Amino acid sequence: MRPQNTGMQKIAFSREERVAMVEKLQRFFSDELDSTIGNIPAERLLDFLSEEIGAFYYNRGLADAQKVFMSTLDEINDAIYALEQRKARVR
Repeated sequence: MRPQNTGMQKIAFSREERVAMVEKLQRFFSDELDSTIGNIPAERLLDFLSEEIGAFYYNRGLADAQKVFMSTLDEINDAIYALEQRKARVR
């Protein structure tokens, strides 16, 4: 049974994190696009990316975490199977 999907909750970043992200956007515009972007436009772009694009990254992160979990679960299952007494196996 899968848990009911409650959807992705809005991720809140600290002020320091937002400042760092805005600075990275501004640096990208400067270094890669030979352009400048002010604080407010950079913050608006950050909000857009978070709201419209962020879910794709979030879902990929969940899928990656699920792969790690399943791999670890397989290892645990193998370890438990190895502990079984060979003479008592009915499989």
